[in-house]
Amino acid sequence: MQHYLAIDQGTSGTKAIVVDEVGRLVSIAEVGVRAEYLPGGGVEQDPEALYDSVVSAGRQALAQAGVGVSAVAIANQGETVLAWDRDTGNPLTPAVVWQDRRAESICAGLSASAEAVAQRTGLVLDPYFSAPKMSWIRANLTTAGVVTTTDTWLVHRLCGAFVTDASTASRSLLLGLDSVEWDEELLELFGLADEQLPEIVGSDEIVGSTDAFGPSIPVAGLIVDQQAALLAESCLTPGDAKCTFGTGAFLLAQLGGNPARSTTGLTTSVAWRLRGRTSYCVDGQVYTAASAVRWAVDLGLVPAADQIDTVAADSSDGVLCVPALAGLAAPWWDSAATASFSGMTLSSGRGQLVRALLEGIAAQVAALADLVATDLGQPLTRLRVDGGLTQSAVLMQAQADLARIPVDVYPSQHATALGAATCARLALDPDADTMEAISDWTPQHTYEPVWTDDRAAEYLSRWQRAAESVLAQRETTST
Repeated sequence: MQHYLAIDQGTSGTKAIVVDEVGRLVSIAEVGVRAEYLPGGGVEQDPEALYDSVVSAGRQALAQAGVGVSAVAIANQGETVLAWDRDTGNPLTPAVVWQDRRAESICAGLSASAEAVAQRTGLVLDPYFSAPKMSWIRANLTTAGVVTTTDTWLVHRLCGAFVTDASTASRSLLLGLDSVEWDEELLELFGLADEQLPEIVGSDEIVGSTDAFGPSIPVAGLIVDQQAALLAESCLTPGDAKCTFGTGAFLLAQLGGNPARSTTGLTTSVAWRLRGRTSYCVDGQVYTAASAVRWAVDLGLVPAADQIDTVAADSSDGVLCVPALAGLAAPWWDSAATASFSGMTLSSGRGQLVRALLEGIAAQVAALADLVATDLGQPLTRLRVDGGLTQSAVLMQAQADLARIPVDVYPSQHATALGAATCARLALDPDADTMEAISDWTPQHTYEPVWTDDRAAEYLSRWQRAAESVLAQRETTST
């Protein structure tokens, strides 16, 4: 039986798993990584620490498994970028994380081109995506070397290839969504026309071999993290949707072969390119989910993240939270938005605040689900979920209540890595069917809505007004 090493290089840590060919977990290892939050919206990571975490986690997982593996697959953060020396592989800058907002001025300077960029890329002109951060690095840090997303650098360090996969490339603002190729006009727009760009490959391709983990093995199965989870959760039919509750919350819905542009402020990306065919997805982002919980822990509202349900009151008693601790993403796209609590009285305690925080996260995701339904032309019928925060029954029940659909909890905390492993299996077996390569699963738990439609609608109406007041306050204070 074949086994695969799958690595999920994330914002807060790197996870490595060894799975067999039917998706059974053999071993797991995790190595934490830290981000440095800087004044002015900067968020950086040490590239060498990222690479060391990949190698360390992979070696630990292999040592625990005690079996040989046929390939190593890698899922990546998506929009985190750095400059590096292609000859030596040495980083020339910190890794500028997807949460970093310092390229806001670059986007503002290109605002006249926002509509054209959206039509070409399916994305919104925002510092969240790769190209503005790449331009910012060139303007502020260095003009040397190459500037790419972290996946290209990690793979180059592992096997010498200079590649990125189609799903990661589609998060850059540099890819023509219809052609799935680098767009010369976009490169010119962002001042990156002279850059060396990696080859765009499918997620089911072997791109090289590495001995970083022991005996040489193929490097195969490259995919961006959220799309990897979409694949693992069997979202193959248009309208199938999942939300990953990690550092942020990311809702993606399958579009199939139709790269339809969102009309609601969401984004359209490549889901994956498998078997030579490109699938697309529409997606929306919540910048702070688990990071909002960590903020509550740091503030002393909650003793530890795994105790959040214990602290949360049975009701928020009218308290509302807009957890925009790093701005608001879709559909507002306001990086200057700030978080708010409202509706508090002298009787409001930390239990009500914590409940409101969780309900605020769920409300943002529910808003995204409504917008996805509008783009699809049909309501979502259920939502598949994964990520660490799915362990919070309070949050998951709130999600079902506010989105008004059943919420199916994926039975593994390793959806992203399992999706990458699926890509590796497809790379090594060209005759394998995509659906057959995905591990069978049944929900660990399904949360059904218990709120009435009227109660949910009333809550979401109040919450939307609270979100709009955050934007209005920002506009008022800036004039």
